[in-house]
Amino acid sequence: MTPKISIIIPCYNMGAYLQETLDSVTSYPNPDDYEIIIVNDGSTDQYTIELLKNLEEQGFFVLNQVNMGLSKARNNGIKLAKGEYILPLDADNKIRHNYISKSIKLFHNEPSIDIVYGNHYRFEEEDRIMITKDFYFPILCCENFIDACAVYRKSIWEKVNGYDEHMLMGFEDWEFWLRVALQGARFHHLNEVTFDYRVRKKSMITETYHNYDIILNYMMNKKELSIVKQVKESYLEANNAKHLRNSMEYRIGKLLFKPFRLLQTNK
Repeated sequence: MTPKISIIIPCYNMGAYLQETLDSVTSYPNPDDYEIIIVNDGSTDQYTIELLKNLEEQGFFVLNQVNMGLSKARNNGIKLAKGEYILPLDADNKIRHNYISKSIKLFHNEPSIDIVYGNHYRFEEEDRIMITKDFYFPILCCENFIDACAVYRKSIWEKVNGYDEHMLMGFEDWEFWLRVALQGARFHHLNEVTFDYRVRKKSMITETYHNYDIILNYMMNKKELSIVKQVKESYLEANNAKHLRNSMEYRIGKLLFKPFRLLQTNK
């Protein structure tokens, strides 16, 4: 039976967490709904290497490659995907069963929906639920509020030729969301916890934020994203004007000058 969702798990030296990640998927009650593709992105950690070998012996599919970076690892895994829908899952996170079942149902019932994303629970170094924003393109132009762990139709990945493999410092998911949004993709916010996000002191996202300005400059100078900078500037300008109108100083100023405006009107 052809799986509905292909779960793509890139792994680079994440053996300490990978089994827990896999358990969160394999405990899903309907195994016919999904397939798992693990992409070993040139791991050098001996524990991870041994674990991946054991997983292959257990029947898990592992694509072994030299280290190429997250974008290339995801793209290579997705190229092999049999499912109509794609779910990228980091090797240290955990999926909730409702995410799989409800995404399948939403895609089936709403053919116009292309991407389903949800809220998440942050664990290990934190203990809190993160409520994600409803989709609004101008906000996406300003910040990456949609995690890489979103379910989407493989057809939209094909439409934009996948993740940008030149983005080796992070935010490749943000750049991907912007490009598919500009192609008219429709996003749906599933307002419930859909996955567990492991917060670690030394993680890839920490390094990504250190390089934020470099990455942002690269993205904003891409020809296909030229409109993003304009939308961002317009949104921030309008938002600042709204904030000014709602500020206490502005309201007090309006009250102070109201008599003078009335005098001018009555002349």
